[in-house]
Amino acid sequence: MLSRNVACRSAACRRKIGLRAPARPWRTTVVPDIMLQLRRHGVSPWPDRSAGARAHPVFNRQGLGHIMDHATAGAATCAPLFPAPSLLARHGVRHVPATVCTATGMAGREEAVIDEVPVGLVYAGDLFAVMLATPTDLEDFATGFSLSEGIVGDAGELAVTAIDELADGVRIRMEVPVERLAALLRRKRNLMGGSGCGRCGTDSFAETLRPLDPVRSTARIAPDAIRRAMAALPSGQMLNRQTGAVHAAGFAWADGELVAVREDVGRHNALDKLIGALARAGIDPAGGFVVVSSRCSFEMVHKTAAAGIPLIAAISAPTSLCVGFAETVGVGVVAYVRDGRFTVYAVPSRVAAPV
Repeated sequence: MLSRNVACRSAACRRKIGLRAPARPWRTTVVPDIMLQLRRHGVSPWPDRSAGARAHPVFNRQGLGHIMDHATAGAATCAPLFPAPSLLARHGVRHVPATVCTATGMAGREEAVIDEVPVGLVYAGDLFAVMLATPTDLEDFATGFSLSEGIVGDAGELAVTAIDELADGVRIRMEVPVERLAALLRRKRNLMGGSGCGRCGTDSFAETLRPLDPVRSTARIAPDAIRRAMAALPSGQMLNRQTGAVHAAGFAWADGELVAVREDVGRHNALDKLIGALARAGIDPAGGFVVVSSRCSFEMVHKTAAAGIPLIAAISAPTSLCVGFAETVGVGVVAYVRDGRFTVYAVPSRVAAPV
């Protein structure tokens, strides 16, 4: 078993080692105030090129790569997060031999396939859930999952203490406040959650349909903004361009400017990663909306509402449970966003009338 402990991120450790984001040329589409927040919270819009990561045009897909290298340079007690070679060092893509069959014959070649592995989520030493996911942006994933599932109420309540690569997957170890543990144990999931299943492992109907407070945001999104954000989403889908097997979730401000993208083999995992990235950067998403490259199912609306985001726009169809739940929590559901048109299925007041 290979173990890689997350570098110490306590305030004392950061002061001791002088942790701060290294200077980077700003050539992303992230707006200036967002960039300042990302820097302040130790999240870079740039990938860790020193580890061989591919450039991401919108947001740092790998998360804390070069920040961790910088942090550990002067502290023997802080271990690097992603030492190579390893599953995590592949950045979500594996190259395998394949055979292509055509009308004229067969030929061998190498193909890129997306990594899908069990990711164990461990709180205070107790395994809560195992999700099938792409092992990238794991701190974002842990944070977003913890928030969207109601395990913590604020990103500051969660501490990711270690990310361990195991023989057959990845384990994320976390600590939460003592007062959160009792409720956490009551909700413990005993089953594996598949990459296509965002609510697997829950042991009751009540837990599956856990109620949420209505989204309080007053934002209304213009149709042009929805079309603009969805049109920009493919530019952030690096893993999908390589493998053709990945969903994406992006966050855009009310004017349609896309500022963050996360990818995963599971659509709900991609949304958790996105929510976690925003939370770790201290960004309040109430003034924007989510675009996804998938259908819009119940768990997608549930996670969107839990994050306080007023609208979700999907390239494909919604489900009946999604539409009904969206009405109860005040989340606008827009689907079939393609070819210059879309359909509003829930809370039409979230979409501003064309001028």
